[in-house]
Amino acid sequence: MSAAPHSALPNPERILNAISAFQLTEAMKAALDLGIFTAIAEGAIDAASIAHIVNASERGVRILCDYLTVKGFLTKNDGLYGLEQDSAIFLNRNSPAYMGSVANFLASDHHREAHHHITDAVRQGGCAVNDPFEPNDPIWVTFARHMTPMMGMPSENLAAALTKEAPAHKVLDIAAGHGLFGIAVGRHNPDAQIFALDWPKVLEVATENAQRAGLADRHHLLPGSAFDTPFGEGYDLALITNFLHHFDRDTCISFLRKVHASLAPGGRAAILEFVPNPDRVTPPTPAAFSLIMLASTPSGDAYTYAELASMAQAAGFSRVIPSDAPVMPEQLVLAYK
Repeated sequence: MSAAPHSALPNPERILNAISAFQLTEAMKAALDLGIFTAIAEGAIDAASIAHIVNASERGVRILCDYLTVKGFLTKNDGLYGLEQDSAIFLNRNSPAYMGSVANFLASDHHREAHHHITDAVRQGGCAVNDPFEPNDPIWVTFARHMTPMMGMPSENLAAALTKEAPAHKVLDIAAGHGLFGIAVGRHNPDAQIFALDWPKVLEVATENAQRAGLADRHHLLPGSAFDTPFGEGYDLALITNFLHHFDRDTCISFLRKVHASLAPGGRAAILEFVPNPDRVTPPTPAAFSLIMLASTPSGDAYTYAELASMAQAAGFSRVIPSDAPVMPEQLVLAYK
């Protein structure tokens, strides 16, 4: 009778990597700041050539590029570097899909400071740093300007799905930020009038994007707080994208009542959120999003579909359904008046 196989020996490597994960953040920020990925894409493939283009030391570039190779963002053969596929698509500044600017928000001083105090956030059940929801907090201008590349494809997918179900004529884009979701709906619905609500400085970014998209004449501004600014009425579509997760259940229900009142009979609210499964630990990205909310908001969370549906129904919506629109890692939830 053969012996039972030995279980894998304990290995602290994963723990050490987690504790030092900040090193990867800083390395990625350095590579983006210097333009390492772009230099390689343009043909500088050895440390000396890259260093010359990015105006850095050869030793520093070699160590940084080796580290990024270890982490899977670069390749290295016979001393020559190359771009891994995702790096070539998303981290080369000359790529139409470049999204390196998201580091200006996701790795901003605000976010890093919030997570630096996460022990206190766990103790008190909410962020232990300044509340980001003060009027005109500059963090939201940073969000609007630098998260645009990440939102292009999701906004198009969401607009296509909503338009396929029913055309939109009067659209409320709440916490519009960069404005891409409302703008995409406007592109798919040539007769739609888009009313974008956000802080005044943030709306300047949305206006720039609407002008570039040729929708300036159909893009109207509602400056102010989503809780205090009158929405108006008669909307057949309200966009609530990446908003509810900032607040607790009661605040969400109160807000959704306001949205419900602004909709025309038969109108719908499109809720886009990171939606974990009921176990709250899968899928990985939506489930892990709760930690960001703990660190950076007083009472926000990543809500399950059942929780979102319950809040919408408590606010007066008659029917709530999940959509299969491809806006991963987020999920589109539709609530009907």
